[in-house]
Amino acid sequence: MGADQAKYGNELDRIGNTPMVEITRFDTGPCRLFAKMENFNPAGSVKDRIALHMVEAAEARGDLKPGGTIVEATSGNTGLGLALVAALKGYRCIIIIPDKMSQEKIQALRAYGAETYVTRSDVLPPHPQNYQTMARKFAEEIDGALYIGQHYNPDNPVAHVQTTAPEIWEQMDHDLDAIVGGMGTAGTLTGLGRFFNDVAPHVQMVLADPEGSMLADFVWTGEEIEPGAWLVEGIGEDEIPPIGDMHRLNRAWLVSDEESLTMARELARREGILAGSSTGTILATALRWCQEQTEPKRVVMFVCDTGDRYLSKMYNDRWMADQGFLPRERHGDLRDLIARPHEEGDDVTIPADAALAEALTAMRRENISQLPVMGVGTDAGQVVGVIDENDILLAVYDDSSNFNRPVADAMSANLETLPPTAPLKAVQDLLGRGLVALVADGDTYFGLVTRSDLLNHLRRRARDEVPAQSGQKS
Repeated sequence: MGADQAKYGNELDRIGNTPMVEITRFDTGPCRLFAKMENFNPAGSVKDRIALHMVEAAEARGDLKPGGTIVEATSGNTGLGLALVAALKGYRCIIIIPDKMSQEKIQALRAYGAETYVTRSDVLPPHPQNYQTMARKFAEEIDGALYIGQHYNPDNPVAHVQTTAPEIWEQMDHDLDAIVGGMGTAGTLTGLGRFFNDVAPHVQMVLADPEGSMLADFVWTGEEIEPGAWLVEGIGEDEIPPIGDMHRLNRAWLVSDEESLTMARELARREGILAGSSTGTILATALRWCQEQTEPKRVVMFVCDTGDRYLSKMYNDRWMADQGFLPRERHGDLRDLIARPHEEGDDVTIPADAALAEALTAMRRENISQLPVMGVGTDAGQVVGVIDENDILLAVYDDSSNFNRPVADAMSANLETLPPTAPLKAVQDLLGRGLVALVADGDTYFGLVTRSDLLNHLRRRARDEVPAQSGQKS
């Protein structure tokens, strides 16, 4: 290590002092837009800051003692910060996380040694399966446990008053006009608002909010509305954050899930910044604010966390297509339900003469449990069977050498196909009988419809029936 490189005692010393990067490959109107790279924190997000500060404040008060247990309800990133802090300070860590969060976040929590419990994201307190309700219950039942309660913890915004805001002010050479960010607990924008209210009260605080959240409407009207649902993780709320200084917000925009996710993907491709879904919401809002300006302004937005926590979701083309966020040719029939159309060469099939071991490898690789079997020779191009995990298990249970047997020996050839024009009820009937819904027209095979495909189709249809509300008000 060279003499000019920083040395740290441990990972906690690396929290904060994140870099600032200018965004130059998007239309920012007359403005200059800078990104505060919070993904550079050791656990990968802005929440590392509050995790460390809330724990150390609790230690100083005597609320958290050596050998104690940290309990938190979180969308993932605060949990990761707390798991890192707990690992290095020797605490047990219990994290309650809503079920809409990515598997990468859950696995990362477990990698740090946190005990994780995944619960429902569609229920509010005091429902027993609400994540905050569950966290309180754990804390009450475990001796020496402390529920951090980031949503209610006044130490949350203090972390940003003391660290994030001064960093931004110095990095921008005391020349700044607006900050764009999202709100979950409201700690970040509340802390920044308090700092700049004293140091530079002209700096505008702009809220980026996902459609379905109630926060933007509250900024516009001062009234609380019935919240909806959204896919973006980490920002948006179904209640007014108890620690939030909502009066300090100057503007607010609503951004759809589709725009948020596609904007984050564009950020990676244009600027080389691999960020999470909330960053897409913030970028879309920052660009709108910048483009409506008539004079040059200097603006800061947040890159809240790292995108490698979303590889199975927003950076997965199939997942995006399942949500209806990637353009695909529409036929107006059952072909629109097929996640991996055969005609596009995007399906996963196995030839009848392949070994069972190859079929199992394909299932594991693609995280599926069944494969259409394609014919060979005179049957090439036609589906001649279906093989699933149970078929393979029955074939190899008594003799593992049977993994070398051809798929044709173990597949089910009892097939029923549906024409593309068949009704949805026909798909449900086949799936209900334990069969695979193969869509074909004569010898032309289009693909299969799984239960997940049918559910995704119904969810897209329900979402399309809800009027769009994306936009902003003064």
